[in-house]
Amino acid sequence: MRDLVVAYEFKRGKRRTIGFVVGPDGLEVRAPNWVPLYEVEAALHERSDWIIKQLGQARERHERLSRTRIEWRDGALVSFLGQQVRVVLAPGQVPVVAGAGALLEVGDTCLTLQVALDASAAPEQIGDVVQAWLMRQAKRVFAERLDHYAPQLQVRWRKLSLSNAATRWGSAGIDGSIRLNWRLIHFKLPLIDYVVAHELSHLRVMNHSPRFWETVRSVLPDYAALRRQLKDDALPRWV
Repeated sequence: MRDLVVAYEFKRGKRRTIGFVVGPDGLEVRAPNWVPLYEVEAALHERSDWIIKQLGQARERHERLSRTRIEWRDGALVSFLGQQVRVVLAPGQVPVVAGAGALLEVGDTCLTLQVALDASAAPEQIGDVVQAWLMRQAKRVFAERLDHYAPQLQVRWRKLSLSNAATRWGSAGIDGSIRLNWRLIHFKLPLIDYVVAHELSHLRVMNHSPRFWETVRSVLPDYAALRRQLKDDALPRWV
């Protein structure tokens, strides 16, 4: 393999070991205050294969995200339950009831989301209306799936709220409250079901022990494949 030159950001701090973090901006190396530079360089060489692999995967994720970027305009495409929906600006054709502002229609070739805005609407306005519609659908779909799996897992959920977390798909509280990331509504139903079953299972087992995963498996035998797919699928980028 040819030699590669990898730039990185170097930080020192109060920590015990040398650490490597590969994120959207590249490689970050963190080291304890007392570690000499030659030990940092030795650690870099030792982990070079892993670092190069992680950087490659990060680049691939970035490319996938770039391909899924949404430009809010008439004709924009957005994913809903794994299907492509075309946004159509349709002022005067959408009944604005209780602030709805958008209406899904099933056409011969594709789904269209009629949005009660005219051609002069700013991209931010279009995005806001579509997001509000998606969040309403998310609340409805998530509640239906919670009601579907809760009896099978012999648990009771008490409250559903939507989150916009950057790194978590959901969480569960011992009081029966469930928080689910509204952006899950972009994905196909089996992926939503995995997160729903995962969080409901926490109402029985509040950790990730083998007993927890067996609980998930009891209602979703293929949960491991769904879990991997959830990590691989790229969410649309909103601009």
